[in-house]
Amino acid sequence: MLTLCPKYLPKFKGFCSSPSVIMLFVYMKCRFSLSYRELEEMMQIRGAMVDHSTLQRWVRRFAKLISDRVRQCKKPVNSSWRMDETYIKLGG
Repeated sequence: MLTLCPKYLPKFKGFCSSPSVIMLFVYMKCRFSLSYRELEEMMQIRGAMVDHSTLQRWVRRFAKLISDRVRQCKKPVNSSWRMDETYIKLGG
C-alpha cells in the first residue's frame, strides 16, 4: 500500500476508508485511464462497497496531494527551450 506522510493524515479525518486505500484509488485514476465505474468494480473485488460518485469526490479532493508530491520530486528545467518546426504537406 501507499505510505502517507503524517502531516497529511488530518486531511483524511472523517472518511470511512483508510487513507492508504483512498490514495491508492486516486493514484489509479490519475495514472491510468480508468473510469469511475471501473474503479468501483475494482473496489468491489477488494471487498469495499464504494460508489463511483464517492470515488469522483476523492479524486477531486486528493489529487492535489499526489500532484504536489510529484512536483517536489521533479527536476527543475531550464528557463528557455526550443521547438523544431514541422511541415505537413496536405493533398500532395
